[in-house]
This record gives sequence, C-alpha cells and structure tokens, in this order.
Amino acid sequence: MLRAQGRGGEAHVLLCEAAAWPADRLPALADELVRAGLAADWATLLWEAASLPPERLAAAAAALGEAGRRGDCEALLRQGAARPAAEIAEAALALAGTGRTREADALLGAFVKVRTAEEAVRLARRDPQWFTPRLLRAAEALSASHHRDLVHALRVAKPPVQ
Repeated sequence: MLRAQGRGGEAHVLLCEAAAWPADRLPALADELVRAGLAADWATLLWEAASLPPERLAAAAAALGEAGRRGDCEALLRQGAARPAAEIAEAALALAGTGRTREADALLGAFVKVRTAEEAVRLARRDPQWFTPRLLRAAEALSASHHRDLVHALRVAKPPVQ
C-alpha cells in the first residue's frame, strides 16, 4: 500500500525493521505478505535479513526451515553467503547448535559455490573436524572441479586443515 502511494522509502524501512523481528514471527509474516500479493516485499525482507548478525541470520533460517519454508530458507542462506568467512562459520555453528544441520550445510554449500577454495580453507580452520568434511561434501555436490580445488587447497594449507 505504501508503494502504491509513492512512499517506497517508507515501505523499505518497514521491511528492514520487520527483518529484525524475532525470527519465529518471520514465517507468518511471509504468509501474510504473499497472501496480500506482496511477494516482492517478502523477497526484499529476506535480502535484508541476510545482512543480520550471524546469530540472527541463523535464527531466521532455522525458523523458516522449521516452518517448512525451505525455498525461503535456502534463498536467505544463499544471500547470506556473501558475508566474511568468520561470520559464515559463526552462523553455520549456530544453526548446527540448534539442530539445524541441514540449513548449516546449505549455508556452507552456498559459500563453497561463490567463494574460493582458499576462503573455504580459512573457514575450515575455525573447527577443522566439523567444517572440513561438510565443505568437501558441498564442493563435491557442486562439481568435480570445485572438489578438486578444495582438496588441493586443504593439502597446501599451512598447517594442514583436516
């Protein structure tokens, strides 16, 4: 309604504020926006949620996943993959800590897809036992070349990560 009145800036501010709401409210908000014909606004809200601090990003992804909104959850995680590696590690560990390993793996898959193998090695250093096998699986799922590049980067890392 605000956009129809030429108040797009105000609409965007409201979407940014809504992105910061408690994560458990997001699935219902998604339903309402889509039902009202405002799917584009929901997409904007997801984009804004992707820039939340890692713990909040993880909470939003978990809430969407728990509500069965897999597509929205995956879109949020793909958009969040542009963050620094340390924040990706934080978000992935937060997701896993709440039992949302599927979402953690989706975030790592998105990370491996858009980042270099060397960046994946830096991320793996956070907790090599936990991250390395997940990153390798994500790389293998993308392509043989992604997997080969990551294996090579892990081998030449000083000290080795594995």
